Amino acid sequence: MKKYFYTHIIDTSTLSLELGNMELDAAERAHLISLVDSNIHHAVLDLVLSELNPVDKKTFLAHLASENHDKVWKFLNGKVENIEEKIKKTAEDLKKELHKDIEEVRTIKD
Repeated sequence: MKKYFYTHIIDTSTLSLELGNMELDAAERAHLISLVDSNIHHAVLDLVLSELNPVDKKTFLAHLASENHDKVWKFLNGKVENIEEKIKKTAEDLKKELHKDIEEVRTIKD
């Protein structure tokens, strides 16, 4: 998983383990894990951008592009109340949905 500014608060290991328990080859598993990371990243960015005004969006994206995670957090904490909790909730909701999808696929295969 690529290191994002929120990586320290989101754990995707349960999804990785679930995918590891499926009959997939290494390339398929790696691709699906990459899709999980991408989906979570897009959900977090969508959340953050929806909380910011147009000027703050540009500032956030500039900090994001610089990959200075401390600056990103300092900026977000100054602009969005409870941003860390909102990010955690967004990620948890998506992870639950992905776990359901994995379980559905397992049920179909059985």
